[in-house]
Amino acid sequence: MKSAASGTKVATLAVAIALVTVFTMVVRIPLGTGYLNLCDVAIAFVAFTLGPVTALVAGGLGPCIADLAGGFGQWAVISFIVHGLEGLLMALILRFVPRKGLAKLLAGALCILIVPLGYYVLSGVFLVGFEAALADVPGNFIQSTVGAVLGFALSEAVVRAFPPVRHFGW
Repeated sequence: MKSAASGTKVATLAVAIALVTVFTMVVRIPLGTGYLNLCDVAIAFVAFTLGPVTALVAGGLGPCIADLAGGFGQWAVISFIVHGLEGLLMALILRFVPRKGLAKLLAGALCILIVPLGYYVLSGVFLVGFEAALADVPGNFIQSTVGAVLGFALSEAVVRAFPPVRHFGW
């Protein structure tokens, strides 16, 4: 029985990685040094629905794979770090803050802050300098805000339609 459950979790992780990758690649709006996308919708959905390990791995690998496949390889490591941490921390807040309304609010706020701040600092240090990185902060703020709101709504709808989905992730 445990083997079947593990197999379901591995399959769910693979689907979550693919989901985040597709959400990252389908919509690309050029930004000063990179592009805006919908990855945060998928990452927030995974964090709200499937737990911290699944959110860390899917949140990190999905945008990283999309960057590598889409010609933005210089961003792959930064995307892995920023979005992996985003997914992990959101899911941990949801798991360990006892008041669920407060947990959802804190997790959403963290998503809205970690993406622009993470990209600003890491791209400022390693890629484009802080002046160029500053130009992307408003777009990343909008991307993460939309992602948190839509990801939460999508999670609520899926869990309402199929409650056992919560047991498919780590």
